[in-house]
Amino acid sequence: MATHRRRSVGLLLRVATALAVLLLVLLLGLPILAMLFRVPVGVLIGRLADPEILQALRLSLITSALSTIIVVLLGLPAAYLLAARNFPGKRLLEGMLDLPMVLPPTVAGLALLLAFGRAGLAGAALSAFGLTLPFTTMAVVVAQVFMAVPFFIAPVRAGMAAVDQRYLDAAATLRASETYTFFRVILPLSLPTVLAGTAMAWARSLGEFGATITFAGNLPGRTQTMPLAVYVQMESDIDRAVALSVLLLVMSATLLVALRYTPVGLFGHKGHAELHRP
Repeated sequence: MATHRRRSVGLLLRVATALAVLLLVLLLGLPILAMLFRVPVGVLIGRLADPEILQALRLSLITSALSTIIVVLLGLPAAYLLAARNFPGKRLLEGMLDLPMVLPPTVAGLALLLAFGRAGLAGAALSAFGLTLPFTTMAVVVAQVFMAVPFFIAPVRAGMAAVDQRYLDAAATLRASETYTFFRVILPLSLPTVLAGTAMAWARSLGEFGATITFAGNLPGRTQTMPLAVYVQMESDIDRAVALSVLLLVMSATLLVALRYTPVGLFGHKGHAELHRP
């Protein structure tokens, strides 16, 4: 009797699991299919040659690339510090770096405006040097960096923290400096997570909308990135909006596939080998 009951419960759980997965696939897949089949391929390709779309694409690629570089340069030391050190205020720093991940983008944009606007905390100092940040292309980059930082630091910190302590002990035994240990051991061994974090930061920058439109505005050729162009075109030309959306979808899917099929162990033992190089 007990065995029959366990089998029945197991069957119900499998059915419930299958239904949940099916509903989730439908929820995520139907909108994508609806977008892909909304506009014929020929019309879609023609729309992609539109100067306004190319302008938004060029601006998105430039700003997202620049913001990703900044995120990596600033985020790599922070990730290492959080992974390798315990210090007063560490929890506070962790919370501050993670906050943009849960902060509503429009709130983030307003905060940036209050900080770097002409009457903001730092805006007055910038104005004294003749610099104005809001509603410029650089404001787009700042908004993207603000929103993308946690998506880089989180995986990189986890990757660095997971480096086998034996390698670090070997480096210490060989009297390797901290800088040498970082560049020859920690960074190579955690490189897959660094690449993954970089890709996630780039994807987040490319898709940023709320903070950008609040802090940088929506000026064609100057601050209108692809997500903002989609929003504008939805009110006037739905086909053009779909073309932009499909282009963003293809770029995101390509990035996702690249991440999925990147050989994680490609750099796995490089750091250890460096320690024994003559």
